[in-house]
Amino acid sequence: MVEHSALSSAGTYTTRERAAIIFSCMLGFALDLYDVLIMPFLMSSIQASLHISLTQVASVTSLTLIGSVIGGALFGWLGDRLGRKQALQLTLGVFAAGSIASAFAWDYPSLAILRFITGVGLGGEWGAGMVLFNEAWNKDRRGLGSAFIQGSAVLASAGASIVGVWATTSFSLDWGWRVALLTGGSPIVLMIFIRFFMPESKAWLQFDRARKSGLVENKVKTTNTLLLMFKGRLLPISLMCLAWMMAYMFSYYGIVVFMPTLMQKSLAAPPEVVRNISVIASVVGGCSYISMGALNDAFGRRFGALVPGLSWGVMAGCLYIFAHEKYAGSLLGFPMFWTYIAFVIGNSALGVVGTWLSEIYPIEVRSTAVSVIYMAGRGVGSFAPVVVPMAAALFGGELAFGMLVVVPAIIVFLAMTLSLPETRGRELTGVENGNHSSQPA
Repeated sequence: MVEHSALSSAGTYTTRERAAIIFSCMLGFALDLYDVLIMPFLMSSIQASLHISLTQVASVTSLTLIGSVIGGALFGWLGDRLGRKQALQLTLGVFAAGSIASAFAWDYPSLAILRFITGVGLGGEWGAGMVLFNEAWNKDRRGLGSAFIQGSAVLASAGASIVGVWATTSFSLDWGWRVALLTGGSPIVLMIFIRFFMPESKAWLQFDRARKSGLVENKVKTTNTLLLMFKGRLLPISLMCLAWMMAYMFSYYGIVVFMPTLMQKSLAAPPEVVRNISVIASVVGGCSYISMGALNDAFGRRFGALVPGLSWGVMAGCLYIFAHEKYAGSLLGFPMFWTYIAFVIGNSALGVVGTWLSEIYPIEVRSTAVSVIYMAGRGVGSFAPVVVPMAAALFGGELAFGMLVVVPAIIVFLAMTLSLPETRGRELTGVENGNHSSQPA
């Protein structure tokens, strides 16, 4: 049993502390996603430079995402045992080291191993930062704040397209992709900022004091937080959350990895047009993230995922209808531009994920659960770069039709969105009616 007074409040934060938290989380997530999204722009150069096949270079992205699953479990556990801030610093260090080292890969095995290590580092960043943010933020504005963090994906997307095109066109074949990957070492600067300016979660500090003083039930003292998230009433919730996140990530990576290739190689759009489309779509996506964040604070977490999910349905329909409509010189007249706009609006469903998952899980497993579910989703998403080409081969090499393999995943995502419990307005303490147990918070 937990003394209610020990955990009833997350404590107060100064304006400076809150600013440091949201800045760190936004930049951390942007750097995380940037490192993943830049790879599609480097695939052709890496393939030619290292003399490897398209399947091999695509599998590097898959290995990075698989590594993130391991990192999610590892750093999620560390976040629950050692604290959100310390886990965040450790994961950024591994992430930066792996990214810098991968720039010096000399063949496929070395690149695959180093990008896998990078993925391990990537795996813990999102969960540690997102949980800390939600434990510190006002419960009535978590949706909007979380949307700002996830909305930093627009910086990642725009940055990846700009740096990817610049590096591969400004340097030699062997050095362009290496320069681009070296930029992935920038989390080192963020580590320093976090060390001196970002506070630890006060909710976690209170829980940790209670745990050490013996105020919590013995079963909460177990170090196996991964097991706890699949016990009792959390079992069906965790299974639904996993299906929900896996469906999202498979759909996301099944489109985003191949959209530049589809527009350039299949639909004859020049590289600079693809870059412009990416930048415009990033702005639209950012506005969508913020809008959905405000609306899911007003109408609930389910609303924040359902509306964008329906936009993905529109995207899939357009992808099928306009699969052969080539670029004819007009950006606004290019159907795949509008298809991509529908896609990025759908992406804003991710804006509610961190808050919804943080509100679902009790504090003793929160970091583990949020990290594992998010990164397990990425792990399943890592198969999309392999499955899409296989599906395309069944349609005579039609890449657009191969990308439609995401349709069943979109349906699963919508179904789970309607099934998960609504949590808007929940306090993120470690108690539920005075008791502390492994069930939805």
